Amino acid sequence: MGEALRPLGVELRHFAVLIVLVNRGPTVQRDLAVATGSDKAGIMRVVDDLERKGLAVRKAVPGDRRARAVEITPEGIELFDAAHVAAEPLAGRLVTELGAGESEQLTELLTRLAHPADDEA
Repeated sequence: MGEALRPLGVELRHFAVLIVLVNRGPTVQRDLAVATGSDKAGIMRVVDDLERKGLAVRKAVPGDRRARAVEITPEGIELFDAAHVAAEPLAGRLVTELGAGESEQLTELLTRLAHPADDEA
């Protein structure tokens, strides 16, 4: 995946944050850290990188002077879409050994792991 992202100028850690922002919308940094399995310092570096690249911005959170929500920019959405296109061949290779229906089952299981709250609704 790193090789697929390299021509786009981002690393997997950047893409992981963009995925969260696309799925959740503006997200405070502490929640980004939890969602990506990063620590506070690590997520700050990634968000700094994304801001420098014009892929995300930090915005004030109404009612909380200290908190900043990270929001994906239109350029970030374009890169996110391009990254998905670049990753499609890799995703196909990863599931070539799976049997009939197993690829869909894997996708369903991974989605449930990534979004456990969706199952509780």
